[in-house]
Amino acid sequence: MKESVLIQNKKRTKLNLSFLKKDMVFTISLVLAAGSCLFQTPQKEYLNFPVLISLFNLMIAIKALEELRVLDKFAISILNRSSNSKSVSAILILLCFFSSMIFTNDVALLTFVPLSLVISRKTKMPIMETIILQTIAANIGSSFTPMGNPQNLFIYSFYKITALPFFTTVLVIAILGIITLYFFIQRLDQKELKVEIPLVQVNSSKRTLVWGIVLVIIIASILGVVPYQVALAITLMTVAILNKKLLLKIDYFLLLTFICFFIFVGNISNTTAMHTVASASLKDADSVYFNSILVSQFISNVPAAILMAEFTTNWKPLLLGVNIGGLGTIIASMASVISYKLYIQTHPNDGKKYLLKFSIYNFTFLTFLTFIPYVILKILNIF
Repeated sequence: MKESVLIQNKKRTKLNLSFLKKDMVFTISLVLAAGSCLFQTPQKEYLNFPVLISLFNLMIAIKALEELRVLDKFAISILNRSSNSKSVSAILILLCFFSSMIFTNDVALLTFVPLSLVISRKTKMPIMETIILQTIAANIGSSFTPMGNPQNLFIYSFYKITALPFFTTVLVIAILGIITLYFFIQRLDQKELKVEIPLVQVNSSKRTLVWGIVLVIIIASILGVVPYQVALAITLMTVAILNKKLLLKIDYFLLLTFICFFIFVGNISNTTAMHTVASASLKDADSVYFNSILVSQFISNVPAAILMAEFTTNWKPLLLGVNIGGLGTIIASMASVISYKLYIQTHPNDGKKYLLKFSIYNFTFLTFLTFIPYVILKILNIF
């Protein structure tokens, strides 16, 4: 009897370890959060509830539209206009680039990565590189507007920047970014998509309309037009009335990953050592620029912007640095975690392969966009 219990416990342990190996980003975030708690007591203020609640709302709405086959219909409309895999990838990547300027990089990825996965299922088209480039496109595209990502919104309001100086500062990232994306898109495999897909009917036009309205309200809450608490209440009411099972189908580990990173970043950012290093390092525009890129690699670009803004008045190099710094490691921009998590839900054995390829692509972009804009802006004497 005891031996059978021991065998069962061993099996459970192996299962748990197997899960941790498959979801490496969650495992890393958990280890970092737990380790940082040894040096600093976590506080409730570390948790960015608007971000967590907005993420929860978006996952519910996107899952609802996916089950209603809205994403399937959108995917087929793209496929019907494309003759090969490269053109499909180009559309998906550019959708992320331009939509992230208005709807934020998080929303762009939560909307179009699931669409990419649907297309991949229907055509057997390899999608990993496309999703990685979608992630890069969303992170670069979102840098062009104040509302494109949280760090821009913070810097824009903290330094009381006006529109023209903001856009002239970040324009170089957007232009170089889309040019670089073009060359990477050209390197993708071009395979003919010989598939005949019958037209898909949306399961319920009325429910689709309702969830479409809910999605608009959620996006409005992210843009600050509607309180995020109101968006949460509307989302929960809609789920309760239309489909309670949706609450069991979203990825709660994605939310836990964000919570772990918030705890880690909060603990590290509040240490005396971090404040000492920041105050000593940020002496001029060059040091702000390069340090903001470097710090973003370890604590992500949003907290890097918040932390470093306390020690410098040079907003231009900080703005550029934290946006470029969103490239590189997978935690440099929390939006990158979203696309990773969505991908491994359908490809659970490809976690390590994804992270390796993600790192190669991202550090290539990071290197190029770190030094070329720096030289250009120095020549133009922008900072």
